[in-house]
Amino acid sequence: MRTGKTFQVGQQAQGVLLYFSFTTTRLIKHPCKNNIALYLGRQLFFTRNNFKSSLLPFSIPTSMKVGIPEVTSAHFSGSVLLLVVNQKVYIYDYEADSWNASTGIKHPVSHISGDNCCYSEHPFCLVITNSVFAYLYGDQISQTNIYFSNNQGYMFQKYVHERQAELVGSLGGIFYFHSLSQVGQLLIDQGKAKFWYSDHPLNRSFGLPFNFSGNVDVLITPGQKGILIFWFEKNLLVSRNAGQLIDNVQVKKKRTTLHSSIVEANITIHSVAAGENEMAVLTREDDLYYGSLGILTNFLIKFAHQNIWSQEAALMFTNLGMLEILTPLPDPVFPAFDFQKCPVNIQAVLMDTKLQVDACKVEFLQGEFENKMYIIDMNSELELTALMIPRPGTSPVPLAIVSNPHSLGLQTVIYEDGYTDDGNTKHRLNISLKQQQHWGRADSNFTSNIKRPTLSTITLDIANKEISCVDLKPLTALISVGCDLKKKIVIQNDISACYKGILNPVALQDNYSYVIEKEAYDPNFRGEKATKDLLVYYPYEKLGCPLLVYYNTPWKPVVELWREGKFQEVIKAEYVLLEVNGLFTYTYSLTAKTALCSSQPQNWTTVVENTSDRGPFSWDRENYVSCHDPNNNAPLKWPNAPYQILGGPTENKVIFNQRNGIYIFFISIVDPYYSYCHLETTFSIYVYGAFPLKSIPQEASIILLMLSILLSVCLAYMIPKLLHTQHGNRVKGCLVSLCGRCRESWARF
Repeated sequence: MRTGKTFQVGQQAQGVLLYFSFTTTRLIKHPCKNNIALYLGRQLFFTRNNFKSSLLPFSIPTSMKVGIPEVTSAHFSGSVLLLVVNQKVYIYDYEADSWNASTGIKHPVSHISGDNCCYSEHPFCLVITNSVFAYLYGDQISQTNIYFSNNQGYMFQKYVHERQAELVGSLGGIFYFHSLSQVGQLLIDQGKAKFWYSDHPLNRSFGLPFNFSGNVDVLITPGQKGILIFWFEKNLLVSRNAGQLIDNVQVKKKRTTLHSSIVEANITIHSVAAGENEMAVLTREDDLYYGSLGILTNFLIKFAHQNIWSQEAALMFTNLGMLEILTPLPDPVFPAFDFQKCPVNIQAVLMDTKLQVDACKVEFLQGEFENKMYIIDMNSELELTALMIPRPGTSPVPLAIVSNPHSLGLQTVIYEDGYTDDGNTKHRLNISLKQQQHWGRADSNFTSNIKRPTLSTITLDIANKEISCVDLKPLTALISVGCDLKKKIVIQNDISACYKGILNPVALQDNYSYVIEKEAYDPNFRGEKATKDLLVYYPYEKLGCPLLVYYNTPWKPVVELWREGKFQEVIKAEYVLLEVNGLFTYTYSLTAKTALCSSQPQNWTTVVENTSDRGPFSWDRENYVSCHDPNNNAPLKWPNAPYQILGGPTENKVIFNQRNGIYIFFISIVDPYYSYCHLETTFSIYVYGAFPLKSIPQEASIILLMLSILLSVCLAYMIPKLLHTQHGNRVKGCLVSLCGRCRESWARF
């Protein structure tokens, strides 16, 4: 087939025409948008309809001032196309039809790498799509400059790993293997290449070395399964676990292995296309090869020889089992290029009896989890089911695997579950998934750091599946071992100040305000008195009516976990409180010593000092260190310091000073083993029952009382004696005369 023009296309390409720097062609398809693709050759062509219409060569505006318009690498990141032109990164937003130059890159780069997540709009999925690396291929890895972007390449920052200076060899690429939750750097040294990984447990050793010759191209297949394809003109290799183990690709004819590797087959590769579960190879010898990327299958078969190769030809999968050989053709009259398309129906070709391909042993494979994304939070589990119906007389073996066994473990049970109308047996599979650390079957040197959120895929396929099972694609789901955003915490408020009539809800809603005395708060949260009183407007819409708390009773909030509007449990994990306005008229019932700390516990002052750039409310699960942790080496210097962590193994509580009023608390769950989420909220309480503080100090009151008693005793002793003296008789006469006059005055009145 060839595209054509239904009308004259006389428009010239605007800007500077781009060209690809390598002699072999590339065709990059958008993993999530089937009609979006980029062809790279002597000209570049960007299509929005799978090359179903003629196109002008792709160009970049002259305002970008790219200099030499040579493209060395390209990558789709969501709604933008990233191009490395003349060792700089440029962004084409094909939805807005606009160009931008990336910022933050200070050194020359030649390649970019990234991935796309097509499952959902979940934030973790967006992180995958937005993550992009830029680097200079072939540079010495110990000195090279690598850049990373988390916003689709608009802005980069320098990426340096702490052990990078120790590495030997040149850089063959850097990739974010989300299926393994690792950053992998491809090292090339003395004709060998191997991967080095960034995090525990894989950072203790290198991946399996493999022979390297020339410029290797690394294809990351769609779907986050960890399948990599390495190819250059004389060889083709495949890894199913993000480069840890790398296998040669065999060439088979019928049921016989003709060649154990592409090198042995002595062919010259021109173009490689990879789908989620299949790959195809076009060679300069005019041959087309096809292979499956299923579990435990690692070979190609050769289709019938045809005159299909040209210098500008490229391969692409348009759908499952549908391959196209694409060749741009110049028009002698118009500037727009036509495209010659040779479609190949893989399933139809495999039915050729000359190929002697075995029939597929499975008629049906289905699971409700296919192409979905799930979340497993800390201590959570996930149950998945699938149904398999084999062909009569066959016994295929279903196999479930995870791409990241260091963080996600599984257990599968298979059983017979009835029969079809044709009498075929139905096989039901139940797959249980939870964190690998909680299965209790793996050594700590194998599992990843449980505090770190990770990602994995679960794939259900048939072991040694026949290559004819083109339409029977594996069932895959993306599993985020991380925060479940549907969770939140709520503070139990059974008895509020409004319920007891202490506060009026109508008044609280009417722009209610209150004053915090300058002696009771510190705007810098350091426990020092302020210089003036603080007027606070109460946010009733956010906080509602405050919880009622008696000042003279040690107290701690009852923290509840809710998910999608449903109560889950009362949280027993460790958490911390901080009054948002700086009130410090409260303390804690336990000290570091009485809380049985083996090391100095953290407090708000030390945490804020260490995270000053994050503001005062920065204490969370990521920076919390338990004083009961045997690995915490901080010496216990101040055993009488207040222990400011509530919940967990202690019975710590809050003790209020003799002060009535509203407190607005920020609460954060800091236990890193409870949830991957930053579970935090604000709530209010009203402290009541405290009598006003005395204006006279207690010591002075006692002294005055003792002096009054002593004076009374003295007077009781002295007055009777004084009345019997001459001076006393005179006083007595005066008093009698005064009383007589009073009686006369009263009588007259």
